[in-house]
Amino acid sequence: MDAPAVLTRAAARRKRQQGLASPEAGTPEGRERRPGRRRPARRIQEDQEEAAEAEAVFREVVSFSSDPLPARYYDKDTTKPISFYLSSLEELLAWTPLMEDSFNMALEPLQCRQPPLSSPRPRTLLCHDMMGGYLEDRFIQGAVVQTPYSFYHWQYVDVFVYFSHHTVTIPPVGWTNAAHRHGVSVLGTFITEWSEGGRLCEAFLAGEQRSYQAVADQLVQIAQFFRFDGWLINIENSLSRAAVGNTPAFLQYLTSQLHRQVPGGLVLWYDSVVQSGQLKWQDELNEHNRVFFDACDGFFTNYNWREEHLERMLALVGERLADVYVGVDVFARGKVVGGRFDTDKSLELIRKHGFSAALFAPGWVYECLEKKDFFQNQDKFWGLLERYLPTHSICSLPLVTSFCLGMGKRRVCYGQEQVAGPWYHPSAQEVQPLFGEHRLAGHSQGWVKTHCCLADAWHGGSSLLIRGVIPPEVGSVAVRLFSLQVPVPPKIFLSMVYKLEGSSDVKVALELSTGDTGCAIDNVSVLSAEAGSRHSPRPLRVPPTKLARWVGRCGQQRGGGWIQRCYEVSLRECLLQDLFVSFSRTRGSREEESFACRLGEIQVVDAESLLAPLPQVQDVTISQVRWLPPASGSEGPLAELRLSCTLHWSYLLRHARGFRIHWWQRTRGGSPGPERPTFLGLAFAAQYRVVDLLVVATGPGQEGRVEFLVEPVPREGFVVPQAEWGRAALVYAAP
Repeated sequence: MDAPAVLTRAAARRKRQQGLASPEAGTPEGRERRPGRRRPARRIQEDQEEAAEAEAVFREVVSFSSDPLPARYYDKDTTKPISFYLSSLEELLAWTPLMEDSFNMALEPLQCRQPPLSSPRPRTLLCHDMMGGYLEDRFIQGAVVQTPYSFYHWQYVDVFVYFSHHTVTIPPVGWTNAAHRHGVSVLGTFITEWSEGGRLCEAFLAGEQRSYQAVADQLVQIAQFFRFDGWLINIENSLSRAAVGNTPAFLQYLTSQLHRQVPGGLVLWYDSVVQSGQLKWQDELNEHNRVFFDACDGFFTNYNWREEHLERMLALVGERLADVYVGVDVFARGKVVGGRFDTDKSLELIRKHGFSAALFAPGWVYECLEKKDFFQNQDKFWGLLERYLPTHSICSLPLVTSFCLGMGKRRVCYGQEQVAGPWYHPSAQEVQPLFGEHRLAGHSQGWVKTHCCLADAWHGGSSLLIRGVIPPEVGSVAVRLFSLQVPVPPKIFLSMVYKLEGSSDVKVALELSTGDTGCAIDNVSVLSAEAGSRHSPRPLRVPPTKLARWVGRCGQQRGGGWIQRCYEVSLRECLLQDLFVSFSRTRGSREEESFACRLGEIQVVDAESLLAPLPQVQDVTISQVRWLPPASGSEGPLAELRLSCTLHWSYLLRHARGFRIHWWQRTRGGSPGPERPTFLGLAFAAQYRVVDLLVVATGPGQEGRVEFLVEPVPREGFVVPQAEWGRAALVYAAP
């Protein structure tokens, strides 16, 4: 790498500050505001002895006193980075981005989807109200949780709102990454309540124009900086005549500024205050609250409506039918239609009249039912609603997914266990397929059903389990995994990793469908396949480096019984419409054939994207070092210190799905350490906080050495060789 072999801490800081000013260096493209800088904890001195090393080297004298980290951004007990909210108007107006804010910036841009959110069809909003919010999901780098909540039916959802009762609810970055990966817009919540909320509203709404514009400007800047898509405005306190008079202007200004700064941004108003300033829920859009609807992008009704409310609204909304989100409390509190496992009754009426739906607190299946049955209950809940929930389609490549839910009982990396034990990391959730049970038309005995499964994984923490039956009268069954609307490039590569469970004797294959009548598909062949494939391997010219990496594992029997199969497809003037996996008989038998297949990974990649060189991880730096002494009773030369520090690096983030962080310990004059570095965790930003890493304590006159490695994970899904990872070393000694 180009970085000098040895850096002073001050020089490293200058490099990081320069990098943060540039999208080339690991910050989202187009950001206008740069975070403030925080001074590294200690000074580093140059070490000429290490000048020949390939990585940047930092020196540290061990000290058990350290500068405190800002409590807003770090868990006070562990110093793990956390997502945060703002509790007051003063905090909102004072917010300006610091270095720590970058932990909360979404890596994943809002992915293209069809039809777009702006289309006039009814939409589905999911409002996540889970036990006050900011639970385990606040830990940006993940947490150890035995039975966490996970949402994975994204194909049904258009808008996701993270809700809490704090004044400014900034969505935890894990939710934004997961939703954006599925093309779902994410909103935070601005809420005021009770008498304190009334005083807050008077402070910025009852005065001059510049007061409410300053609040709107800050809300826009926060959404833009953290890379989510807008706000639900929830004023649940009465307003004075002056304050309510300015509220439409506040909404209109907020909406126009958000549209200018955040493409596709949304501002929604919750049904609470009426035009007179009185707090009076209407359970509908009407003449008493229409002034707020007219000033923003949409209206979220209260929950105690009846069908007559929906009928009355039809006369008011005109062409903005889809901008009315009829609220449904899944907990069924109050006098509501449906709720719980009868929520389909609510959806039936809402869709009958053509409105959008806002499902509030669908975590009911997790909070109120048995945790051990969570996946079963969640699938049941969304399965009952399926006919009322139009799906949206992926419309860009690459499509790469291991079906990971962002949780698991262990961590697996390409078939090899990395870490045993439960984990939860919402940013690590991969693109999820269409779930449900599919029966063959006219063949009641033939069916296919998809499930999430934590029992085994190829990569991540879970896989997709597909069970089904091939009836005697047909030769195969298939299940649609993804709905697509992708104008296909001239050549695509596809890969599937799978294994059959039990004694199933069926053939597994990927299938595509296209939507254009003039579409031509040529040279459908297997890049490399095991014996018995229906296609002959097609010779490739000497592939570019990235392509060689991509196809290197194809056609091989992998560890744990996994099989990988790859395809090359040439197309002309095609629209890729669906991706299926099919199961067919391999024998001449006409008996009923049942099967269970586990899918570990699917990849659909534009061949052209594999020609461009891969960017490098550069300028890895180490800062904010904290030492804790060995645990009591730990003595001798192998006593362990606890090390915490922050890594930063530069990278073109648009090329990354994330980063895997590794480390190994080196001791001078002693053991060279393990052959392979040890996995530390996942990063979805160009920085990572190492927390309480156990390292060997050094004696007088001795030095220890810890090396950190940053492995980029490309969006195309291939593995980057270790020689190309970013790296930095920390050399430390006793005082």
